[in-house]
Amino acid sequence: MQLPSQAEMTERLGVWAERYRVPGVSMAWMRGNEVVSAAAGVINIGTGVEATTDSLFQIGSITKIYTTTLIMQLVDEGRIELDAPAVTYLPGELRFSTPEITSAVTVRHLLTHTSGVDGDYFKGHGRGDDCVAKYVADAATLPQVYPVGHMWSYCNVGFVVLGRIVEVLRGMTWDVALRKYILDPIGATQTQTHLHEVMRYRAAVGHQIGADLAVSLPANLLMEPSAGPAGSTPYSSAEHLLKFAKMHIDGGVAADGTRVLSEASVRAMQNVEVDLPEQPGGFAQHWGLGWMLFDWGGRRVIGHDGGTIGQVSSLRILPEEKFAVAILTNSVGGGLLNGRVMHWIFGLADVEFPDRPKPPETPADIDLAPYVGNYERLGFEITVAMNDEGRLTTTYVSTEPLAGPLPPLPGPMWSVSETLFILQDPYFKTYAPVTFSDFEDGRPRYMFNSRVARRVD
Repeated sequence: MQLPSQAEMTERLGVWAERYRVPGVSMAWMRGNEVVSAAAGVINIGTGVEATTDSLFQIGSITKIYTTTLIMQLVDEGRIELDAPAVTYLPGELRFSTPEITSAVTVRHLLTHTSGVDGDYFKGHGRGDDCVAKYVADAATLPQVYPVGHMWSYCNVGFVVLGRIVEVLRGMTWDVALRKYILDPIGATQTQTHLHEVMRYRAAVGHQIGADLAVSLPANLLMEPSAGPAGSTPYSSAEHLLKFAKMHIDGGVAADGTRVLSEASVRAMQNVEVDLPEQPGGFAQHWGLGWMLFDWGGRRVIGHDGGTIGQVSSLRILPEEKFAVAILTNSVGGGLLNGRVMHWIFGLADVEFPDRPKPPETPADIDLAPYVGNYERLGFEITVAMNDEGRLTTTYVSTEPLAGPLPPLPGPMWSVSETLFILQDPYFKTYAPVTFSDFEDGRPRYMFNSRVARRVD
């Protein structure tokens, strides 16, 4: 496959960054030992500092693969069993909403987002070494969305609990364990978690987009460090993110020959653990231990995405071809840019990138009334209503203090089947799949769009 040069990448990134209102972007692709990187734009519209290939961006939830790797190292050492209750490793410290749930949630449930715990909890607990422990102590206050193991719903809380397990078993903070057991062995000096280290580098800040589509700096630039193991704190350059990807591609061995993870654990992380609801478009079809798992035109792809306050990142890997791409952006529009870049570069690699979801030409002929109602999950109250044209609309009202500047507006939905709908974003006019499940008396109990929301009316 003929992959692009730095000059071509720089040109395209500049064009697409302007189109999708992304101030700055950095990316790199890797094939075997060959790495090519490029950057465009600025890391901060307030300072105008140029984005470069060694600029650090927040990688968000890509961090979850690092935390998974730390857990699997402990599995390799015989110190953790995946199907043991998580409380086994945090006795007297971990509690979920009931004793029954506490004893039922296993390490595997946390790694695969199947615990049922409502997971978007971002309360701060200071910047001390005990912030992760304090966060985990709050788990007892969090609602249970569905029975343990019943379905899949993205859960940040689970990975903070996993990070705390690492802290207890290693006898050090998660940040120190990450540096000692992963970052130093793979030589990822440009991956950092502490602000006093990030300040040594050219670091990007996030940007928001308003209702008038103007780009600005948000009031809050940083998430709380207590959620670090889930992705709130790490920064990285694109090239040093690929150092981590290469270690997994090479069966758990770093570039200098240091074994970081066993081959068995590398394979286990990439095996299918959970099949996700039907979600046409670029979202994963399956989930492994930490990894998102994709089937793109019959080709096996693994990866993860990340999002913090105004920063969006993506990592995709073709394990068999030893090929990987990392894209880092500093705008909420970064997801659109990342998708465009992935579509282009994987096309060059002869991989069939999935089309974005779009409404059906003819919506399914079904009774829409049973879907009308109120749904909720941590951070959002969701209303599904019927408009004057007889079409369903969905309105997300954020209850999270870190919410951006966009006021809630209803977005239209089109029915594809009795369980699958396509929702349009009222501002950016993009589309996303939404599924409904667990029908009782003809009405769905759950609404799913990467997270499960419970019907509450």
